[in-house]
Amino acid sequence: MRSTVSRWLVVAACSAVLSLPVAAAARPATAPRPPQPLVTAAEPHPEIGAAIRSLERAKGHLQRAAHDFGGHRVDAIRAIDAALEQLKLALQFDK
Repeated sequence: MRSTVSRWLVVAACSAVLSLPVAAAARPATAPRPPQPLVTAAEPHPEIGAAIRSLERAKGHLQRAAHDFGGHRVDAIRAIDAALEQLKLALQFDK
């Protein structure tokens, strides 16, 4: 009796495990979200806004870099800071 119950438990467990991929495939796929625009229509100068965001991302990558690259990484971060300052001044000038 005990071996029969054990055998049924093993069969039930194997069936459950083997049916998982089938159940996952039968699940309806969610529609992928459309990509979010980098700029909004209300922004007066979307290209400058996009450039600022790109430079800020690049600066973050450089700041997390594991290597100094002979001082060039630091120089690049300084150049990004200068470019960000100029872009922000350009936006203020337009107001």
